[in-house]
Amino acid sequence: MARASLHIDLGALCANWRALDALSGSSVRTAATIKADAYGLGADKAGPALAAAGVRDFFVAIAEEGASLRRALGAGPAIHVYGGHMAGDAAAIRGAGLIPMLNSIEQMTRHFEILPGHPFGIQLDTGMNRLGMEPVEWAAVAELALGQNPVLVMSHLACADEPDHPMNAHQLHVFRDLTDGIAVPRALSATGGVLLGPAYHFDMTRPGIGLYGGRPFEAAQPVVRLSLPVIQARELAPGETVGYGNTFTAQGPMRLVTLASGYADGILRALSGKPMLYHGTVACPLVGRVSMDLLTVDVSALDTVPQALDLICPAQGVDALADMAGTIGYEILTALGPRYARSYSGGAKG
Repeated sequence: MARASLHIDLGALCANWRALDALSGSSVRTAATIKADAYGLGADKAGPALAAAGVRDFFVAIAEEGASLRRALGAGPAIHVYGGHMAGDAAAIRGAGLIPMLNSIEQMTRHFEILPGHPFGIQLDTGMNRLGMEPVEWAAVAELALGQNPVLVMSHLACADEPDHPMNAHQLHVFRDLTDGIAVPRALSATGGVLLGPAYHFDMTRPGIGLYGGRPFEAAQPVVRLSLPVIQARELAPGETVGYGNTFTAQGPMRLVTLASGYADGILRALSGKPMLYHGTVACPLVGRVSMDLLTVDVSALDTVPQALDLICPAQGVDALADMAGTIGYEILTALGPRYARSYSGGAKG
């Protein structure tokens, strides 16, 4: 079968949530951010596994994601929408029982007029200039908004993956200045903020990338294994070239295999000639360019031609690939394409 296999360890996912929950402290609710289809790994599987592990609060990016997640979770867990209440979202918000994080006076007005009494939260901009009400807006509407009983007031850290960055302390100061004294639960931190310590935890944390095995949570268990099947093997003589542009030339006799995956499957073209693929503990170099559907790998170090090789595995995680491609682990995960045969193991007991 010329279809690559993407295996997701739900036990490791849940173990990572438990570890971040423990770091957040016993008085803090630890949510789970599973936007972008659980960072490309399948929210319909990740959501129920995390709920069984104890997650009671989930965050998604848009209302449509929230409605889909509600179908997977059923009634019970809260589902918050970072993007707030956009025009046309009312039916999804009402029907799925979503909690929009209102980002502007416009969204607040829309929500109060169309869905009066429906739960909502508030997102404040503390310096990232991406989403949320700016301090002057919040000052103008805080009394009105708080009078409608929001369930959460939150902001988002811009530089939490750099613990010594001065922006962290600045945003913490701004958030406290805007919210100290309110009788509403508060949230500031995703994975990086959890690791910054208790001052950043408030009443709720919202880890994302750390759940899936990525930085900055260096203690995370690996969640993903990507295995690519071998389609063909060949022997190369010295001087023969490989792939588009003849970018690789064999310096001696070598055995080459062609694998069934490429940039159409999220294996970035920027990885051309950089990573290893693994047969157990044996590393085999990717040679030539990544093409749309195919990779070529030097397996001269192996005694036999393998049936498959691993690109993502404990020996080479998503962040290692991201470093080679000049990007971040988030992009590696969310780029993983729809052609992979996804399989799952483990769950709440992991």
